[in-house]
Amino acid sequence: MPFIGQEPITGAYHVLDAITTSATATYNLQLNGGAFSPATANQLLVSLNGVIQKPGSSFTISGSQITFSSALTSLDSIDFIMALGDVLNVGTPTDGSVTDAKIASGITASKITQGTLPHLQLPSGSVLQVLNMRTDGGRSTTSTSLVDSDMTLTITPKATNSKILVWANMYEVYTGSTNTSCMFAINRGGSIIGDHQGATLYYQPANQYGNVQIQYYDEPSTTSATTYKIQYKSNNGNSVSINGDNTQNHFMLMEIAG
Repeated sequence: MPFIGQEPITGAYHVLDAITTSATATYNLQLNGGAFSPATANQLLVSLNGVIQKPGSSFTISGSQITFSSALTSLDSIDFIMALGDVLNVGTPTDGSVTDAKIASGITASKITQGTLPHLQLPSGSVLQVLNMRTDGGRSTTSTSLVDSDMTLTITPKATNSKILVWANMYEVYTGSTNTSCMFAINRGGSIIGDHQGATLYYQPANQYGNVQIQYYDEPSTTSATTYKIQYKSNNGNSVSINGDNTQNHFMLMEIAG
């Protein structure tokens, strides 16, 4: 298609018109008798008195003029000036214009992102990350209000539509009195979540041990760091305990792609 002004010379090398030196540092650049304006000094290969000149320090470009770092004389000789083709500005690609086909097969993930890979569009149900902890040492309470156990994990979801599978297993839950129950709850960011306002009832005869397992599929709808913890209480003020014989409790958070 036709161009207004100088047509880009893409991928072509052209020797510019010869220049006769004189007592000045600035000279006009021409190609086939017409003014030639390089996009940058790096586009030109300049030989002066048999020595290749460094762009930016030995000479600069302004429009269609070249200016050497010092004035030349009639005894100097500009051997040649070669234009290496126009440098075209790529600019910013339009949204959605960069497809898989335009990315070279040799490009690695580390060159796409600096550090951790972002959340990729994995199929729904894929596991994105897993946090796990084990605790030991007995804990007990007579409180009828929920208190913290030692099971706490903080997770940062990778997408707002991710689901968090909360899994906890409490070994050797103990109630020391008849008709006493130990109630458990999942606390997320300061609020109780799950069925029965998050409380799972465990009812045990006096002086007996048992295990309690909690599973809950949560939808936090956030990509901010979120803390989950297991809390527990007594139903009637009698003592209840977890992990009373120093076995390990397990607590796990699993992020699932939405």
